[in-house]
Amino acid sequence: MPEELAWVSELPAAVTVTDESGAIIAMNARSRAAFAAEGGAALLGTSVFDCHPEPSLTAIRALYETRAPNHYTISKGGQRKIIHQLPWYRDGVFAGFVEISVPIPDTLPHFDRDAR
Repeated sequence: MPEELAWVSELPAAVTVTDESGAIIAMNARSRAAFAAEGGAALLGTSVFDCHPEPSLTAIRALYETRAPNHYTISKGGQRKIIHQLPWYRDGVFAGFVEISVPIPDTLPHFDRDAR
């Protein structure tokens, strides 16, 4: 892994990257662990579309059509997580999506930086 990307390797969040066709091209250690039951690192090179049943398959296909960011929370294995699915670009051309899954506590403080 190039030095400028080494930080993502042990980031305490699952990071999964796909290309413009939906092929999984990168997974950090947390992502491989999170998807171990589905194959972990063996998912590299496979299609993200093959990993999702309906209705999430339709939602994933819509992301690739609209290239819009998507954010939501889930509970899995007793842990709450926030999921960010963000389009990424290479030289201004759509190159795929980065999904970042971050564990969050049951209660989360909120700070309104606009409030005075």
